[in-house]
Amino acid sequence: MLKGGEFIVKESKPEAIFIPEEWSEEQLMIRDMVKDFCNKEIIQPMKKAGKELEASKDKEEIVALLDKSAELGFCGMSIAPEYGGMDLDFNTGLLFGEAIASGFSFATTIGAQTSIGSLPIVYYGTEEQKQKYLPKIATAEYKASYALTEPSAGSDANSGKTKAIPTEDGKHYILNGQKMWITNGGFAHVFIVFAKIEDDRKLSAFIVEKDFGGITLGEEEKKLGIKGSSTVQVFFNDCKVPAENLLAKRGEGFKIALNILNSGRIKLSAGAIGGCKFALSQGIEYAIERKQFKKSISEFGAIKFKIGEMATKIFATESAVYRTGKYIDVKEAALLADGATKNKAKIDSLREYAVECAILKVYGSEVLDYCVDETLQIYGGMGYSAETGIEMGYRDARITRIYEGTNEINRMLSFGELMKRAMQTKEIDIVTPGKKIPKAYMGQMFSSSYSVGQEDLIVANMKRLFLAIAGIAGQKLKLKMIDEQEIVMNLSDILAEAYISESVLLRVQKLRSSDHDKGKIAVMEQMLQLHLYQGIERIKVAANHAIDSLPEGTKQGLQRKMVKRFARRYEVNPKDLRRSIADYFVLEKGYSL
Repeated sequence: MLKGGEFIVKESKPEAIFIPEEWSEEQLMIRDMVKDFCNKEIIQPMKKAGKELEASKDKEEIVALLDKSAELGFCGMSIAPEYGGMDLDFNTGLLFGEAIASGFSFATTIGAQTSIGSLPIVYYGTEEQKQKYLPKIATAEYKASYALTEPSAGSDANSGKTKAIPTEDGKHYILNGQKMWITNGGFAHVFIVFAKIEDDRKLSAFIVEKDFGGITLGEEEKKLGIKGSSTVQVFFNDCKVPAENLLAKRGEGFKIALNILNSGRIKLSAGAIGGCKFALSQGIEYAIERKQFKKSISEFGAIKFKIGEMATKIFATESAVYRTGKYIDVKEAALLADGATKNKAKIDSLREYAVECAILKVYGSEVLDYCVDETLQIYGGMGYSAETGIEMGYRDARITRIYEGTNEINRMLSFGELMKRAMQTKEIDIVTPGKKIPKAYMGQMFSSSYSVGQEDLIVANMKRLFLAIAGIAGQKLKLKMIDEQEIVMNLSDILAEAYISESVLLRVQKLRSSDHDKGKIAVMEQMLQLHLYQGIERIKVAANHAIDSLPEGTKQGLQRKMVKRFARRYEVNPKDLRRSIADYFVLEKGYSL
């Protein structure tokens, strides 16, 4: 099994990865149960009422939805059975995240309950803390929230000013400070609060109950989207927190926050898949029904372009997300077999794939934004009207590029974490593969294009191009690299494209030798070709931007030749591919893979 980030220097085998076609009946039943809940309890009532949920007006209804979801076991997905939960494996949890996305802003509400609001206790809590809080969170008797961000501490979370001062008898901490953008804050019973004890340099984490007193809530924020999700400021004024409610050790809060965010990032990407599939299916349904010039608009090339693009992007995203989710599960099992505690195994397996989680957060959220935008465009004027509900999905999606760390932060994180493992901890050897690049370049000097059947080579060359440009940039810029954020983000985009493209290729390769439906495999082959055709172009742009942004005299001439050689034209017809892909999904009346 590949270590986190190691995909860039090692070849993966199709048989070693998980693909969505391998979901068990039980896993698919969970998915379908969640989607049925969303349809019955959220989508249909909203259609009947002709309006979306708003936390400022419909708080009781939102709380009731959370209670109903708990009755079905949804709030205990990540909590062990001994505390009243189901303790699903990580990949099944991602599938749950995909399914609950059809609940619109309620996905954010339950996401806070099952992820950031409870996982700090699941992963870091003492036995006493788990016994006290997790059973009530699993049943939604306690609504959970997560309080990290402050007015002056967003991406730089460790600069927060909230203070916790121990009492003289050492039995309590007195908490003072302000938190903002707190999901579920308007009705939460429990807050995971990050604060600095006295003059500590690093954050600590606390389990804080609303009933401790000294807590004041701001008004519900007026937001662009996810209006049905409660978002408030929370003020702590001499809030008295029992000493036993400190999570983990003093000064370990920032570490807790980072590890929980690794989980949240890939879960966000899984949710994005659900949103994309919902949007595409709505767009296809409307395109079939809408008639112009005496025929369905689904027959027009311009609409087929949109449908073919959306389907391909969705296919690519889910290929990478569930590949990574399985890696996390396998790593956890290996750590348990080596004697790690369950908590440590969960934490370390997520930390192992921090590079991939950051990549997927960026990729998934940007694909979601693309899909909701193009779905609205298919609807035309009706999409802009609140009557159809399409504009609500458009507004709801926009937050995904901001929370769980902005996409800019995550781009820099994926590259920075990879370089840390390569240059500091020496977990990944990028030097040896880098030395082989000139030979590969010389061996392809007279190749002017790629042909169908050379998909393995395309992906391999994406990796080579990343290593070549990252190597030259590192040699020239050294420690100044951290200040060249534009170049880092260019390199991150190449890194991401290599991982996503390889994931699509491996999925198709694995299905080729299976007894899966041949018609579906055929359209997957087409989506692989279309994705690689465009992936080459995306890498070419990012690579040239990075090279042109380096100081003169940085072997730029050689690097440009490598771009020309390793990102050369792929001999497929993108128009025909899109049309064929679109025809398949129009016939299916939605995304059916």
